[in-house]
Amino acid sequence: MGEIALIEAEGANINFWVNSPIWGEIKVDQSIAHNGVCLTVVEIKDQIYKVTAIAETLSKTNLGELTTGSKVNLERCMPANGRFDGHIVQGHIDDTANCTAIKEENGSWLFHFGLNQKQQEKLIVNKGSICVNGVSLTVVEAQEMGFYVAIIPYTYKHTVFKYLTIGSRVNIEFDILGKYIQKQLADRA
Repeated sequence: MGEIALIEAEGANINFWVNSPIWGEIKVDQSIAHNGVCLTVVEIKDQIYKVTAIAETLSKTNLGELTTGSKVNLERCMPANGRFDGHIVQGHIDDTANCTAIKEENGSWLFHFGLNQKQQEKLIVNKGSICVNGVSLTVVEAQEMGFYVAIIPYTYKHTVFKYLTIGSRVNIEFDILGKYIQKQLADRA
């Protein structure tokens, strides 16, 4: 996780200065996902780095709701010679969703998120993959206009899930394979 150290408005854009344990490992021009949103590092100084979210990004994500001190999930790009854990996550957010329920289950947590668009239901299947605020997860149960995910203690401790409350807006990235299949089926119709 990282923490927003400073926020600067620049025209319709917002620059976020991020304090992170990985600041010394990154370079300008690298991409890092922030709550699942792929942003380019544009400057590094004083042990923090800067990324810019343009108006398009701000309109489709929850980044505009961040304030100084907000925690964000961080994920670096996978190296070409690395292991492939989880599903394909690109950092290209499809929409946001709202947390509608949180249930503590004696050591794990069950989170429910409501979808914004009916057609998104077709992109979610039981035991399929979904990315919530940059965290690759398995769908426990797909429902009409929503879905459940289960959060293990490690994920809860090391991500912003522990800060989510009912009504929190999160960034959603649907599984890329599901999106390609959906497009192919739509093209046949």
